[in-house]
Amino acid sequence: MSGSVDVDPVLADPSPLFTKEGGSGQEGGPGRETGTSRRRKSTLREYIEALALAVLLALVIRSFVVQAFKIPSGSMLPTLEIGDHLLINKLRYGLRLPMIGGWLVTYDRPRPGDVIVFIHPVDRSKDFVKRVIATEGETLEIRDKRVFVNGQPRDFPEAYFVDGAELQGGARDNFGPVKVPENHVFVMGDNRDRSYDSRFWGFVDFNDVKGKAMLIYWSWDGRDRWVRWERIGAVIE
Repeated sequence: MSGSVDVDPVLADPSPLFTKEGGSGQEGGPGRETGTSRRRKSTLREYIEALALAVLLALVIRSFVVQAFKIPSGSMLPTLEIGDHLLINKLRYGLRLPMIGGWLVTYDRPRPGDVIVFIHPVDRSKDFVKRVIATEGETLEIRDKRVFVNGQPRDFPEAYFVDGAELQGGARDNFGPVKVPENHVFVMGDNRDRSYDSRFWGFVDFNDVKGKAMLIYWSWDGRDRWVRWERIGAVIE
């Protein structure tokens, strides 16, 4: 809520203008700061404190609350496009320990349909974003591109197939059945025919989950050098 702020007036300098003998004296003296000097130092100090507080808040927010990521590939099309910049909610499943990683406390788990960002199980220097398909204890199988969990069809309207009904065999189109281990999830990209995901490198450990994708705060088409205004602010579901 915005509003006006009352500011105290500048107070007069209390130093005397005349000596006790009645002669005119000089304001201040050797080794004494003038009012202007004090005000300058006070203003500089306020700027430094404000900057330090802003930096501290940014670090706290990035470590515990939200974090920004850029999408470099088309594995999550059409949900996420190349050049999308998204924010993730780092508090969605619990409170993580900054720097050293791991969970300090957890109060929820990823659910089927959640779009999550996580540390890649093979190359831990990279972060991936995928959609959760199955969670711990569930049995997943893919038959001719169709997903079944515990024997029942499970898929999401965001699933996209570049090759249509064309089958190529292998893990891409036929996989499992496999049971998701405790404390793990099975993830896939929405662009099912062009996604490198759990079908190829296995399950994601819950301890490696950084958070749940929230919204697109910026989107830039590098090919045309043009801002995708219609995507900015889109909520990720």
